[in-house]
Amino acid sequence: MSMLDSIEEPAPAALARSEDQSDNCHPMFRAVPSTVGFNKLRKRLLRNTRQAIDDFVMAGTKDGRNQRWLIGLSGGKDSYGLLALLLDLKWRGLLPVELIACNLDQGQPNFPKHILPEFLDRNGIAHRIEYRDTYSIITEKLPENSTYCSLCSRLRRGHLYRISREEECDALVLGHHREDILETFFMNFFHGGRLAAMPPKLLNDEGDVMVCRPLAYCAENDLAKFAEAMEFPIIPCDLCGSQDGLQRNVMKAMIGDMERRMPGRKDSMIRALANVRPSHLMDRELHDFAGLNEQVNIQAKEQS
Repeated sequence: MSMLDSIEEPAPAALARSEDQSDNCHPMFRAVPSTVGFNKLRKRLLRNTRQAIDDFVMAGTKDGRNQRWLIGLSGGKDSYGLLALLLDLKWRGLLPVELIACNLDQGQPNFPKHILPEFLDRNGIAHRIEYRDTYSIITEKLPENSTYCSLCSRLRRGHLYRISREEECDALVLGHHREDILETFFMNFFHGGRLAAMPPKLLNDEGDVMVCRPLAYCAENDLAKFAEAMEFPIIPCDLCGSQDGLQRNVMKAMIGDMERRMPGRKDSMIRALANVRPSHLMDRELHDFAGLNEQVNIQAKEQS
């Protein structure tokens, strides 16, 4: 039996809204809804997360020791969901990994600094809060009406790599989901002239930090419903979240329209990204087109 098969429906008593269930679940799940709908949503997200961890070999080391993961926690629905699902898997004995949550306070105006530390302390979650004023750097370097996302992401990622090293973590774990991967693919397809997406697992350019995305199979809509049911204290992004006309939003709308017109397209597209046929594309670095001539010559000689 696989580890996925051991994710059973939690008993209603373990999910009812009460304050005396510390032995039945992780503290974060003490007051979750006891509805059938939430139970199914929770189980589906757990299965998808565990499947991605298994498929892309995110957990486990050659020497058999437990890994240590740094979880990037922004305060948005996706990173909260990632943290909760990983803690749930760990509580169930399905993820032998030490987890530490990390929020990078980037100096954005009106950022509510107290929300995440209070949430993490209340739920007994190991964490690190790091303050780095990247907001000033971004606003100084870029015009007021420009798109901040790219530079903001690079600066944030650099600090998270550094913190991963300082905390001696085996991986930096991020909350990108299925739609993030598809949107990145189409952005590269339409604007970058290349077939590339957001890999579920990669090694950074320096070769010393592994980046993992366990939510690669999870649907954004499921994560939104999960966040609402869990009553996460969401912190909106006032930097890039307030800007209109971002290309990613255009891709999101396009993919959403595809799904409405042809239900199931998102699942089909995410499967396609894991089912590549290089010989049926046009990349000469991936497929030896010149070698086909040699194969024909060899066959002709053998037949003559």
